[in-house]
Amino acid sequence: MQYVSDLAELKDLYGEPASASVNKVARQMTPLYRRWIMASRFCVVSTVGPEGTDGSPRGDDGPVVRELDEHTLAMPDWRGNNRIDTLRNIVADGRISLMFMVPGAGNVVRVNGDAKVTTDAALCESFEVQGKHPRAVIVIKIGEIYTQCARAVIRAGLWTSGDESVDLPTVGQILAEQTDGAEGGTAYDDGWAARAAKTMW
Repeated sequence: MQYVSDLAELKDLYGEPASASVNKVARQMTPLYRRWIMASRFCVVSTVGPEGTDGSPRGDDGPVVRELDEHTLAMPDWRGNNRIDTLRNIVADGRISLMFMVPGAGNVVRVNGDAKVTTDAALCESFEVQGKHPRAVIVIKIGEIYTQCARAVIRAGLWTSGDESVDLPTVGQILAEQTDGAEGGTAYDDGWAARAAKTMW
């Protein structure tokens, strides 16, 4: 199989971007980008570190990030699986990308920048929900903000195709497969909702 290994070859293959693709880029929060990002309860966070890359889903019951100022966003690190892949990468290499989605919207908004992890008590406590607060907060310095065209979402029928998860394997089944039955299975799946309800925040 032949691979493209030269940037000039790649540029020749795709040509120049349309002017709108360049002109839509902002270097800080603007009134309209602010409205879009504050409407997003879900985003995908991409990071890179010595052990490789990571893409992590992040969600909240309100805006998934908070604007600290026009150049800075903050994302609470709510409870997860404690793998800390994202946080480990950020500590080693601050480069970060976020892809914000809003149900029903074809476009997504992307933010690229530089991130740090903080355990600042006042900031962590400011995110308190139901008496709980995150152990850490990701602080993102915005490098650029821009929209991504809707073609991928439209092709995938992301918001219009309904629930397609009926026949997918469960996490319990996958875990059982990976551990030769030592963990997971039906008991794991049956107990997940109760476990999640106790540790959502």
